[in-house]
Parts: sequence; structure tokens; C-alpha cells
Amino acid sequence: QVQLAESGGGLVQAGGSLRLSCVDSGRTSRRYHAAWFRRAPGKEREFVGVISWNGGETYFGDSANGRFTISRESASNTVYLEMNNLKLDDTAVYYCAADLKIPTISEDEHEYDYWGPGTQVTVSS
Repeated sequence: QVQLAESGGGLVQAGGSLRLSCVDSGRTSRRYHAAWFRRAPGKEREFVGVISWNGGETYFGDSANGRFTISRESASNTVYLEMNNLKLDDTAVYYCAADLKIPTISEDEHEYDYWGPGTQVTVSS
């Protein structure tokens, strides 16, 4: 069982940075691709980016626009989303998700098997 929990959200001024963490406490050695999605108020959930199961590949949605990076640390079962130059439009609840279907990497939220509860990111002017 994969059990995900996000942390690191909060209030930040436009232009600032945040690093979100997603810890898998499921005590499993299952391999999975790990993605970040977000849902802004009144909008559908949106793909932010994904890192492959071995950390060798990353892909990002248009919203990242070169401002975000994703990394993972196997020893601590943690995936990170580093966000720089944050904009008001980045305000959303951010979710991490796990896709056990290897090797295909997907941006489709319906392909993801496990989800964390989300963490709120609010960008102020």
C-alpha cells in the first residue's frame, strides 16, 4: 500500500519560492512514477509535473514554464516539488500522486492509483 502525504504549503508572496514534500509512509518497496497536480478555486485539477520511478525523467505541464523542478529521494521515500518565481495563478491545493504502471509515464490524473490529501499554496501580491 502506498500512503502519500504532502507538506510544505503555505502563504508566500509573488516572486517567492516554496518546496513541497510528499512522503510515502506505506512501508512498501513498490516502484511508481510520482506526479504533482493542483486544483485552483473553481478550476479542474491540473497536471503540474511528474518524475519517473527511478528519478531519471521529469516532465512538466505548461503551468510550470521552467519555474518548477521535481526530485525524489529513495532513502526517505520523499518526492519534492520546488517552485520558484511563484505567481498569483499558482494559488491552489497541490496533490502528489503515484502511478504504479511502469514504464509508461502519464499526465492523466485518471492513471494515478494513490493520492495524498493535498496541501494549500497561496500566493499573495
